Parts: sequence; structure tokens; C-alpha cells
Amino acid sequence: MHVTVYGAGAIGSLLGARLAAAGHDLLLVGSAAHVTAIRDSGLCIEGEGAGTWRIPTATKLPHPLFADAVLMTVKGYDVESAAQALAAALAGPVPVLLPQNGLGIEDRFARGVARADAGSRPIAVRAVVTLPATTVRPGVVRQAGRGEVRLASPTSVPTEMARWIILFHDLLADAGVPVTYVPDLDRALWTKAVVNGAINPVTAAHGVLNGALARDPHREISERLLAEGIAAARAGGHALDREEVAAEFARTVRATAENRSSMLQDIDRGRRTEIGTISGVLWETGRAHGIAMPLTEEYIARIRAREPRAAQPS
Repeated sequence: MHVTVYGAGAIGSLLGARLAAAGHDLLLVGSAAHVTAIRDSGLCIEGEGAGTWRIPTATKLPHPLFADAVLMTVKGYDVESAAQALAAALAGPVPVLLPQNGLGIEDRFARGVARADAGSRPIAVRAVVTLPATTVRPGVVRQAGRGEVRLASPTSVPTEMARWIILFHDLLADAGVPVTYVPDLDRALWTKAVVNGAINPVTAAHGVLNGALARDPHREISERLLAEGIAAARAGGHALDREEVAAEFARTVRATAENRSSMLQDIDRGRRTEIGTISGVLWETGRAHGIAMPLTEEYIARIRAREPRAAQPS
């Protein structure tokens, strides 16, 4: 199968390597430094499933782009512009996997596609990804623990969408990526957002690995953020179970104990973070329903203060 990974950072490169190892025809579209390193020395995966793969790369989407499937692994705040570029490049309607952290990703994708001057419309397939991936340096990505890709159960969506969900399930599963179906993807997305809202800002603000959140003082901070996020989600009509979310938080911290969260990686590299699509959406939901979220607001401000000013949204 011809697969394009658009926005090949840590997660995109990891999934791309697994697909290449399974014999699929891959194109990785990423940053100039990452692309140059892969062209020179191959894409190196450390940790789980270590190896090096020679994979075709590019810094821009080819026009036209011929692909059977696309993994769009750009950051959440870049989804709209990336969707516009992708829709303009694709030669026909193609399923696009959206594994971003945070909420409101489908709306951003739809706005980008609507802005594109193109006759075809890509098909968005949302996913929850818990694979812990860290960019060590250009061309080198480490899988620091275990995780999976979660997709909506085909029986929970219209028949036409089920077709594309099954395609991505089989594509990734055949490449050895753990994939599961969940009966309520919306609940899974909100659960991950709440868990991320209790992990990423704390690790990024304090410069610690995920495993540090299993111990005080960071555990107590994360538990308070978790409680605020659950309250906001419930107020917004998303019936999260407190014990289930707490258990997911604990599992994630254990499974990714040696991982540097994506937000910490962004802070380390002087880049814009996804605080807006994670904690920002949780806070906005809480505010809309009269839920006080003082600690969430504090950590949003702390992360914003550490982002480069030029990278912050206007």
C-alpha cells in the first residue's frame, strides 16, 4: 500500500518505520533536518522494535500526491493549514488518520479542507495514540515504553466510515502496531485529553520524565489537574468516570515512565506546544459551564511563559 506520513515527527516516524518494515511503500514528509538525516543514515528507531530503515523522504508534499492512505501527524495547532495543503495535493479522496493530542482536531481539519482549492475531499479518521515516542535527534526516534492506537468500533459509525477505520486498523495491526477498537471514541478522546492535561503541562513546567508523576510533589499536582479536567468534561456532557480516568492516568505514567512528554520535548526545542488544544480546550469548556479550574489556568500560563514569543498564537 502507498502510505504518506505527513508531519513525520516522533509519532509519525515511529509509525512510518513500522509500516516500512512491513513492506509498505512509504513517503515521510518532515522537517529539513529530519529528512536530511534520514537520507544520509536512514531512520533509526531505538527502544522497542529497534532498527534502521531507508525510507523515501521529502520536505514538501508532492503535487499531485498519489497515496492509498495518509497519516497526518502534524501538531494539533498545525492541523488546519496542513489539511488545506493536503487537500490541494491529493489526487483523489483518500482516508487520513488524525492521531493528534487534544480536542477539536476534526473541526480544524474540516476548516482546512474547506479552504483548499481542490475538487477532492480527504476523509478524516480520528484516533487516540498512546505510543510513547521521543525524538532523540534528527533521524533518530526512541520508543520509550508501550502503548497503542485506538479507533472507533466499526459498529459505532456509519458503514462508509467503518470501511476506512477497518483499513487503518488492518494496516497498522499488520505492521505490528497494537491497535484496539473502542465503543465510544469521543469518550476515549476526552479521557486522553484529561490525562494529557494532567501529564504534559507538569512534565514540561518542571522538566521531569513522565515517571516522576507517580511520586509527590508532582503526583499531587497531576491529581488536582486530573480532577479539574474531569469536572470540565462532565460539565460539557462527556460522562467520564473518575476511577476509570484515574486508572488510565496511572497506566500511562507506568507505561511511559522513561518518556519525555511531547510538550516537554517542544519546550526543550524552543517550539510552540499543544497546550491550547489540550489544557486550553479543557479550560474553555470548564469556563463555559461555570467550572473553576485555577490550577489548569496556572499551568497554561506557566507553559505559555516558556514558549518562544514568536511561536505563541496571536
